[in-house]
Amino acid sequence: MLYIVPTPIGNLKDFTFRSIEVLQSVDFILCEDTRTSSKLLQHYHINKPLTPYHQHNEHKVVDHLVQQLQAGKNIALITDAGTPGISDPAFLLVRACKAAGVAVSSLPGATAFVPALVNSGLPATRFIFEGFIPLKKGRKTLMESLANEQRTMIFYESPMRLVKTLELFVAHFGADRQASVSRELTKIFEENITDTLANLITYFSSKQVKGEIVIVVTGIHRI
Repeated sequence: MLYIVPTPIGNLKDFTFRSIEVLQSVDFILCEDTRTSSKLLQHYHINKPLTPYHQHNEHKVVDHLVQQLQAGKNIALITDAGTPGISDPAFLLVRACKAAGVAVSSLPGATAFVPALVNSGLPATRFIFEGFIPLKKGRKTLMESLANEQRTMIFYESPMRLVKTLELFVAHFGADRQASVSRELTKIFEENITDTLANLITYFSSKQVKGEIVIVVTGIHRI
């Protein structure tokens, strides 16, 4: 069995009992960064072998991992934070397992865009998740395709590119479009700001931004 196990996005208490039980039961755990994952596992007294699994090696190790699963191993896949497969590695391995007839169990748990969307106060009935915007190739095409999107849009971004991305949104959505920026979710300095894109640019241009970012933008004619 391959277990997909979400991990806390900040507060270590946001971890389910079932997730702990699964991690304690498997033969080994796949993780993005062994140093980061070790802190979580030590906190919950989980002593299992860790194997690196990330975007730089996933293509190379997928077949080997499937062979181990077929041989009877139970493996858990975690990421540094959040649910594997949501802007983090998981898709290739899950697809290979499905093709090989290996059982996959995806546990429910933390995902950053859900609290960001709910906290925003923006329409949450219908939404699309775009994850990280391409840095170069495909960037313009994506934004043009979203210019007339009616559903609420959700993006991930780094603190270093936040203001530039907000400026990109202004160019395609307009300065008065309502949006929300969430950062440091579940942590001590959590911040959720909802305003126009123009005002968000002014606010975040005047401060040093830290932490992972979730941006929520209303669709056209939604409010």
